[in-house]
Amino acid sequence: MKLEFSLAQAPSTTVVANIDSLIVAGWAGRDIKAIEHHIEELAALGVPRPSAVPLYYRVANNQLTQAGNIQALGTESSGEVEVFVFTVDGTMYVSLASDHTDRKLEAYGVAESKQACVKPVATGAWRFDEVVEHWDQLVIRSWIEEAGNKVLYQEGTLDSLRLPQELIKGYTGNQNVLPEGHGMICGTVGAIGGIRPSNTFVMELHDPVKNRSLQHTYHVETLPVVA
Repeated sequence: MKLEFSLAQAPSTTVVANIDSLIVAGWAGRDIKAIEHHIEELAALGVPRPSAVPLYYRVANNQLTQAGNIQALGTESSGEVEVFVFTVDGTMYVSLASDHTDRKLEAYGVAESKQACVKPVATGAWRFDEVVEHWDQLVIRSWIEEAGNKVLYQEGTLDSLRLPQELIKGYTGNQNVLPEGHGMICGTVGAIGGIRPSNTFVMELHDPVKNRSLQHTYHVETLPVVA
């Protein structure tokens, strides 16, 4: 899947990534006790326990999109803001993605629920080496629309999540930079007020040190469930 990103330091400059392998890193938090608590909460709702922590889900690369409008079957899917890393010509970049997931299907299988939905990706990116020294200070947040109002849905600093280098090494076995042709979605923070759907999802990765942000908005068209 071909994705094109504008570089923040030079908006007229773009980098093109050809993603052949998409990986979603699940259960990517640093606090193991908090992860276990969340696993138990989901298990009570019928969501199967992960076989490993972190767990690397493979999703078809054709599920990646930079479109501002997507379609989803039924009314029980929702977005999750996450950082997205990829490598082009030996340089690793960071962007922003939503691990949009079918929550009803999640009770049957997490891997299936992730594959069922497209993964919206922002159109801007930063070089990873520009933010690696203050990575933990970066903030991911998202908003949804409820009753016509924009509502904060997620917010947290990246110090609550495993470093991309650690996730990449866990996946590849020995590398700190993601191999060319791979894209990795790197974990999320909890939903404020609980996981719930919205037809509009706004996401942001904010850099307080350099005072800049990557943002992306997408809208969801609900397709009818027929039998």
